[in-house]
Amino acid sequence: MPEVFKDRVTAGRELADALRHYAEREDVVVLGLPRGGVPVALQVAEALGVSLDLMLVRKLGLPGHKELAMGAIATGGSSVLNEDVVRYYNISAEAIEAATAEERQELQRRERLYRGERPVPKLRNRCVILVDDGLATGATMRAAVLALRQQAPARIIVAVPVAPPDTVALLREIVDEIVCLATPEPFWGVGRWYQDFDQTTDAEVRELLAKAWRLPETT
Repeated sequence: MPEVFKDRVTAGRELADALRHYAEREDVVVLGLPRGGVPVALQVAEALGVSLDLMLVRKLGLPGHKELAMGAIATGGSSVLNEDVVRYYNISAEAIEAATAEERQELQRRERLYRGERPVPKLRNRCVILVDDGLATGATMRAAVLALRQQAPARIIVAVPVAPPDTVALLREIVDEIVCLATPEPFWGVGRWYQDFDQTTDAEVRELLAKAWRLPETT
């Protein structure tokens, strides 16, 4: 039976152990994907002694079945579609545009909520570790990678506790390195591989970032 993680904190600590070769490097930055990726990313950044920041990405949910990703968008205008899902469910261009507009509003809201006036990090020529709590189709992470490519980092690493083997294989083709602790098959969804997979709230994300950025905590 593949590994089941106690919670996101535990998963982050285990993930950090697999990323020790990036410890204490000034050129390394860890980017967490809100919301669930932030508690994992914080553990990674703290254990490695590197900085933490955000990569804001929003999944484009299939109409009537929001949990199934037909694509994703990221800060900076990057977007990716899961062409297989779009074709199989015969999703119209109008439906894709509507979902994109809705999620772009949420992306901007989270940018203001989480970051406030804090400037976005300069990523050119840096080694960037993208962290989430797990991957299913990988559409959200692919959008994050595409957005990052526009900023010319030296190296892109995707690091997650769990993902299906085919998603790991697809991402390996577009990043410099992928670190995934468990690749169960059948997969059954990310939450299946956590004992505690409660939704991470906006307030929790802000609290974690205040800790990482040494900001006064707000209510």
